[in-house]
Amino acid sequence: MRFRHRVAAVVAALALPLAGLVGLAGPAHAATEATATYAKSQDWGSGFEGKWTVKNTGTTSISSWTLQWDFPSGTSVTSAWDADVTNSGTRWTAKNKAWNGTLAPGASVSFGFNGSGTGSPANCALNGGSCDGGPSVPGDNPPSAPGTPTASNVTDTSVRLSWSAASDDKGVKNYDVLRGGAKVATVTSTSYTDTGLSAGTDYSYTVQARDTADQTGPVSGAAAVRTTGGGNNEPGPGGKINLGYFTEWGVYGRNYHVKNLVTSGSASKITHINYAFGNVKNGQCTVDDTFAAYEKAYTADQSVSGTADTWDQPLRGNFNQLRQLKAKYPHIKVLYSFGGWTYSGGFGQAAQNAAAFAKSCKAVVEDPRWADVFDGIDMDWEYPNACGLTCDSSGPAAFRTLMQALRAEFGQDYLVTAAITADGSSGGKLDAADYGGAAQYLDWYNVMTYDYFGAFTPTGPTAPHSPLTSYNGIPAAGFNSADAIAKLKAKGVPAAKLLLGIGFYGRGWTGVTQSAPGGTATGAAPGTYEPGIEDYKVLKNACPVTGTIAGTAYAHCGSNWWSYDTPATIGTKMNWANGQGLGGAFFWEFSGDTANGELVSAIDAGLN
Repeated sequence: MRFRHRVAAVVAALALPLAGLVGLAGPAHAATEATATYAKSQDWGSGFEGKWTVKNTGTTSISSWTLQWDFPSGTSVTSAWDADVTNSGTRWTAKNKAWNGTLAPGASVSFGFNGSGTGSPANCALNGGSCDGGPSVPGDNPPSAPGTPTASNVTDTSVRLSWSAASDDKGVKNYDVLRGGAKVATVTSTSYTDTGLSAGTDYSYTVQARDTADQTGPVSGAAAVRTTGGGNNEPGPGGKINLGYFTEWGVYGRNYHVKNLVTSGSASKITHINYAFGNVKNGQCTVDDTFAAYEKAYTADQSVSGTADTWDQPLRGNFNQLRQLKAKYPHIKVLYSFGGWTYSGGFGQAAQNAAAFAKSCKAVVEDPRWADVFDGIDMDWEYPNACGLTCDSSGPAAFRTLMQALRAEFGQDYLVTAAITADGSSGGKLDAADYGGAAQYLDWYNVMTYDYFGAFTPTGPTAPHSPLTSYNGIPAAGFNSADAIAKLKAKGVPAAKLLLGIGFYGRGWTGVTQSAPGGTATGAAPGTYEPGIEDYKVLKNACPVTGTIAGTAYAHCGSNWWSYDTPATIGTKMNWANGQGLGGAFFWEFSGDTANGELVSAIDAGLN
C-alpha cells in the first residue's frame, strides 16, 4: 500500500479572560430541580483544566443558573469560558452567559476553566441549594460506562442483549438501550430483548446508564449483531466483499473526509473500510496521527451526522466520523490497518514477541474511547522475509506466527486480515513467507495486484501497473493478477479468502513517443502529489484512455504515458474475480475516485 506524506497539524485553544469582580443575581429556581457535576479534563502538575456541567433534572425550564464552590488556598481559576466566573477569597461563583442560561427539562450545559494549584472544589451550591439536588451532598458524579453488550438468542426478528453493570456513587437507576445510536428502551435490569427486527440485517447496540439524579454516563462499547434469515447473510452483493482503504492523512492536502463517502454515494455500496495506517513501533501497535484520528473538530456541515463537534466531547476526528458513518450505514464494518509501505519496518521486531504485539494491537483497537468503531484489524506488512522500503530477515515462519498470535488475542468475533504482496514470480515475494499456512488464521487476504510497473523504473519500458493477465512483452514474468492468485491457490489459500486489488490511480512516465506499451521514457510523469502517480479522477479527463491491454487501460497524451483502471476495465476484472470464486475486491483508496464514486460503483456492479 502506498503511503502519502502527511502535513503536521497543530491546534491551539485560547481561553477567555475572567470576568471582573461583580455582584451576582439571586437563584432563578430551587436547586432541587438541577444538578452540577465537576470533572478535571486535564492536569499538567502545576495547573489543570476543569469542567462543570449543569443539568435541569426538573419538569419546568430554568431561566438562569448560578454555581458556587470553594477552592483551598493556593488553588484558583485563571481563565474561563462559557460562564462569567468571579471570586471572593476562596469562594468562587460562576454565572451563565446571556445565551446559555435557559435549560429545558433534561437539558444540560457545560463551562470550562483553566486553574492553577492542585486543589479540588468543595461545598458546591447550585442556585442556592445542593449541587446534587439533595439536602447536603456537594456533588454527584455521573455513572460509569456499562460493559459492552453480549448478544445471544439471535433470531430472524429478535436478539437478547446482556451487559455488566455500571457503577455510580449514588446508585444506578436504569439503563438506556441504544440501537444505531437511537434509544429503543429503558430498563432497570442488565439485559434486554429487542424484537421487531428485520431478518438478515446488521444492527449495532450500545448501553448507557442513568443515576438517581437522571444523569447519563458514557455509552458502552458497541455490539454488532446480524439477525438470521433473510436469504444471503454474507456481505455485499452476492456475498462479496467490496472494501476500500481510507487514509488518515487524506484529511489534510487531499481534503478528503469520512463524509465524502456519503456525498459520493460510496457508503451504500461498500461493505468494509480499512483505516490506514496505525504505526508499528518498538514491537507494538500505536496510533499514528492522533490529531487526525481522534482530536480534529468537525463543523456541522463537515460532519456525517450534521452535528458540530464540541470542545469537550470525548472523541472527535476520523474515529468519531466513522462512528457516525456506521450509525447511518450499519452494514459497514471498519478495520484498523497497521503498517503500510512506510511503517512496515517495525514488523520484524514485533514478530520476535508475537503475543505481546497482538496484545498491544488489541489495546489500541479496543481503546474505550473508540472500541465501538472497529470490527477488526488488518496487517499490511510490506514485506515479511523480503524487501520493501526496508528489508526484513525474520524468516519464512514469522508472518504465520504473527497472524496466529493476532487470531488468538482477538478471538473469532473480530475480523483479522492482511494485505499481501502480489508477486507471482517464481521464487518471488509470495514464496518468501508462509502465506498458505497463515491463511487459516485470517478472514481474507487483500492481494495488492497493482504497482507491478511504474516510473520507479524511470526509462521504462512502459507497462500497465495493474495487469490482470500476462501479455507478450510484459517486462517481468509473474507480475500480474492471474499468476499471483494462482500461486496463492496452489499454496492452499481458499479462493473465498482472496480479494482482488484495484488501484484508484494511475502510474505514468514522461518523454514517451510510443503509444503502445513497451516504449522508452525519460522519467516520471508529473503528478499532483508526487511524480509518476495521479488519481483516476484527474486522469480520466487530463489523459483519456487510448487503449487496453491485459484487462486494464493505458493512455498516451503528449509525451506522457499512463496506465489506470476505468469503470469498464474494473467490470472485466470483477467478472474474472467472480469466475475465480474470489471473495470480492478491495481498492486503494477512496480519494482517487470521482465525486460521484464511479469506480466504487463499478466494483459494486461487477461483483455477484
